[in-house]
Amino acid sequence: MSTAPIQPRGMAIAGSLLAAGLLLSAPVPAWAIAWQPPWLTLALAYWCLAQPDRIGITAGFVLGLLQDALTGAPLGQHALALAVVAATVLAQHQRVRVLPLWQQALLLAPLLVVHQMILALVTGSSGRPVSAALLLPALSGALIWPWLFLALRDLRRSASR
Repeated sequence: MSTAPIQPRGMAIAGSLLAAGLLLSAPVPAWAIAWQPPWLTLALAYWCLAQPDRIGITAGFVLGLLQDALTGAPLGQHALALAVVAATVLAQHQRVRVLPLWQQALLLAPLLVVHQMILALVTGSSGRPVSAALLLPALSGALIWPWLFLALRDLRRSASR
């Protein structure tokens, strides 16, 4: 039985997804809670664009389960939403990855709204109130996408050297 060494690119993927998960529980001021970008969703979308053969729907589902456990959300809520995001990005990755970053952000915004709507449907079905503020993370996520994309691209390139 041999153990293959972990490749630097795999460490970059795992490290960035871990960092995105930790950002979910980072303290933010009360006024900024509604605007907090969906870090894990954005990181997953990047890796589905950059490494579609390594990161996919299963990774999105597992990351969603971990996010549910981390945030205390109903089990499967984020798993479903992240699996939908991963499937959509994978289906369109060849078209999206060649676009300028501002166009990628414009295309990612409706997907982030769908992500938030899935979360709202599950939240609303459990009897908790849902407000229009659920669209704010989609907006902040689209605004932060170009910088996150560049940071993760630099990480991926430095890991493959």
